[in-house]
Amino acid sequence: MAERLITVTSYGRMAGSARVRVFDWLADLGLRSEPQTYLDTSTNSPRDLLMHPLAVARAESRLRRLSRSVGGRTLLLSRQASPLSRGGVEEALLRRAKWSAYDVDDALHVLDRGTFAKARIWRRAAAAAGVVIAGNDILADAASTVSRNVVVVPSCVEPDDYRRKSDYSQSETPRAVWIGSPATEQYLSSLAPALLRVHRSHGLRLTLISAGDRGLGELDQMVDRIAWSPDGFATALSGADVGIMPLPDNPWTRGKCGYKLLQYSAAALPIVASPVGVNREIIAGASGLAASSVDDWAGALQQIIDEPEAARRMRGEAGLRMVRDHYSFAAWRDVWRRAVGLT
Repeated sequence: MAERLITVTSYGRMAGSARVRVFDWLADLGLRSEPQTYLDTSTNSPRDLLMHPLAVARAESRLRRLSRSVGGRTLLLSRQASPLSRGGVEEALLRRAKWSAYDVDDALHVLDRGTFAKARIWRRAAAAAGVVIAGNDILADAASTVSRNVVVVPSCVEPDDYRRKSDYSQSETPRAVWIGSPATEQYLSSLAPALLRVHRSHGLRLTLISAGDRGLGELDQMVDRIAWSPDGFATALSGADVGIMPLPDNPWTRGKCGYKLLQYSAAALPIVASPVGVNREIIAGASGLAASSVDDWAGALQQIIDEPEAARRMRGEAGLRMVRDHYSFAAWRDVWRRAVGLT
């Protein structure tokens, strides 16, 4: 029987990072693993930790037992093992394993404040791991300052899991879509003036797919919320006319992996996004539109709505081809298997 990969994640399957970077890969390859998940929650907020003191104690004990027994095993660690760590437990796990891979999909290296600063954990983990798997070139460049073995594997999607858009005729009510976590809904606030302008001029509405439920101020008049679920978002994506991804430009956001743009493209949607970090490459590959200012955003959305049906179809099909060729599991299986020590 083949040796099982040990996977260590601080979040459960409902959290985007752990799902996309670890559990989706295991499902794609049909691999059985020994999962070590901290609380199996989607967040490890202070409130979560205070509400589950016994579970936290058990998780900390479990990690320390694993660090003493991991010798001779193959281990994949995503981001960090414990929200209460200063990097010691991650370093021990990664250094003592027979082969270890440390996966990072955010710019943790810039989060250098506080007692449990993620930059400290990132530095110790990256230096201890046999290989660092980085979600994009920006994260790889940062990891290369502390590790001699860095491999880029983007956050991948399986296009066949998505319901593809087929009708590109423009309905009376144009619809944009945004998918993301409650924490990242804040990025929509800077886009409010542009969205409201197109709402008034073209009747645009915004489908917001998220586990959040907070109000968005003036945007509430044009927003239709859909609760995120692993199986429910695909239909909502295919019913939209354009996928959007606004981002501010700063060291943290430049490390983003553009995953929601890949999801839109897997559904064959035209895309409009901020040209920040890896977004630039994805926009170009999908024949999408880049937008920075309020006027840029309003103009880009109006262009998508007003252009001929054939032009929207061309954009959607270009995005789907890009995903299949450059961001699908099929395109990266061999690289990922080698990185985690399975070949």
